[in-house]
Amino acid sequence: MISQLFILSSKGDHLIYKDFRGEAGSDVVNIFYEKVTALSGDQPPVVMSHKDLHFVHVRQGGLYWVATTTADSSPFTVIEFLNRLTALVKDYCGSLSEKSVQMNFALIYELLDEVVDYGYIQTTSSDVLKNFIQTEAVSSRPFSLFDLSNVGLFGAETQQSKVAPSSAATRPIQSSREQGGKSEIFVDVIERMTVVIGSNGVLMKADVEGEIRVKCYMPSCSEMRIGLNEEFSIGKSQLRGYGAAVRVDECSFHQAVRLDEFDSNRILRLCPSQGEQTVMQYQLSDDLPSAPPFRLFPTIERDSGGRLLMYLKLRCDLPPKSAAINVCATIPVPKGSVSLSQELSSPDQSAELKLQSRAIDWQIPRFPGGTQLSAVQGNEKTP
Repeated sequence: MISQLFILSSKGDHLIYKDFRGEAGSDVVNIFYEKVTALSGDQPPVVMSHKDLHFVHVRQGGLYWVATTTADSSPFTVIEFLNRLTALVKDYCGSLSEKSVQMNFALIYELLDEVVDYGYIQTTSSDVLKNFIQTEAVSSRPFSLFDLSNVGLFGAETQQSKVAPSSAATRPIQSSREQGGKSEIFVDVIERMTVVIGSNGVLMKADVEGEIRVKCYMPSCSEMRIGLNEEFSIGKSQLRGYGAAVRVDECSFHQAVRLDEFDSNRILRLCPSQGEQTVMQYQLSDDLPSAPPFRLFPTIERDSGGRLLMYLKLRCDLPPKSAAINVCATIPVPKGSVSLSQELSSPDQSAELKLQSRAIDWQIPRFPGGTQLSAVQGNEKTP
């Protein structure tokens, strides 16, 4: 049972506040933000308490999504509800950001009125709520498949390339009404790669987590079929055919997916509802079918003052028309490191010394294929 629900920006600004039961005052918003910012670690606990009040929160889209409860409610239930609420808001508003929440506050309040009744959760289904929600979403920018001047790979706003967005997450599911009832379905394949590269540039470990997402803009949709590669196999024991196998270690499917043709023809069948669904998730570790898309060339020296100097060159081996988004390189540093001086090859990059984890985080927002970036970093130690 939820007493209050509010959404805060990363700076503590009040974006949405809803009191369902009147069991606590509005000052709980400030109390929560003070407790979060007072913590020394980067990851505050999901559940925190103040007197008889419990705060449960998740961080999505750079925002704090917080629910309070005074009863003995299951924290896992509240966490699951908050995660579903963020997905619901993303479906109806098009994206999760401070700007989209501010522009669609009336729509979000209408959603909360339907989703929670006197603190009790009713439904979080976009398909069910479409019969009750009347407020139209306000998009932060108009969506058009023909206006690609400010759209980059994976929907990122860039000026370097003009490629079609591979994600429909920037458009609300209700916007089909604004386009004269136009019905569309988008299927995205999203992968996240984590690799560990030794100081000699040799690949030591690699993990790939991927998922297939379907976002539906159709009021009603009959069955759709998604065909995978016929050589797709799960585990080494299921290698099929004589061609180059597409193998994953393990995978899972959404409960709405019918798998009666999966074993024989590698076909997924489902009737998608309005909104975004993760149809399939998969994972692959170590035994990659091809070389990683990045190569690191490090050089480590010490100057006359005892400082550790690192010369890093990172190359992206993706095709020139492709790009990697939100690349983060973590470089361990010796114990006792206290400061960092840096020289990066482009102004949009950043590097920060994390004293708690004794590592440097090198952040690259966009990394075009066929290019190389460099960084010179000096690391000082305590005497």
